[in-house]
Amino acid sequence: MDLKSLQRKAKEMIDRRGGTESLKQDAEELRDIAKGPGSASDKAKRAAEAIKDPGAKRPETAGTERHPDPPPAP
Repeated sequence: MDLKSLQRKAKEMIDRRGGTESLKQDAEELRDIAKGPGSASDKAKRAAEAIKDPGAKRPETAGTERHPDPPPAP
């Protein structure tokens, strides 16, 4: 088994999904689904839907929301 090739493929997949931060968000989102209410079937459906888009879909918290750029100085 070529470990360098396996490592390269894993890095490419992580990069395609948005990097390590996105991967961490995905893991947190899946953890929340697993701990949440519902049957195993419902959780599996929610997890499959959640993993389609990289990164967690969470409401933005205070201090992280984007503000429009100020107008340019005259």
